[in-house]
Amino acid sequence: MPELQEKLSASSFNSFLGLVVEEASPEQQRITVRVKLRPELERGRDTGQWHGGVIAALIDIVGDYALVMLLGRPLPTINFRVDYLRPAINTSLKVVAQVIRAGKSIGVVDVNVLNEAGELVAVGRANYSTLS
Repeated sequence: MPELQEKLSASSFNSFLGLVVEEASPEQQRITVRVKLRPELERGRDTGQWHGGVIAALIDIVGDYALVMLLGRPLPTINFRVDYLRPAINTSLKVVAQVIRAGKSIGVVDVNVLNEAGELVAVGRANYSTLS
């Protein structure tokens, strides 16, 4: 897990977001990352509400690193989608990415974003190029 955190934190953007790997299981092909709310990540000043663009970025990044855990290298995103289910207000977020497929050319990952109460805030599915 420290290796994965080191790779994740090598990106200035990821470091800015403050991503912390909480759990990484190559056997289960799942990774869990926690992120704390800061004013720079809010939708509007002093609202305590997460910006949707940040949530989308979390889905893309954590989805990618679920595959990095298996393949050892960052992968380019082909496509991803986000469904926002409820506002995330005054809460840290837990982002759980589950690899669905790690094929020769495409990796598919489902990502759940949860608030501190364990409620789904957003769900996403991302596709990455696994070609070397």
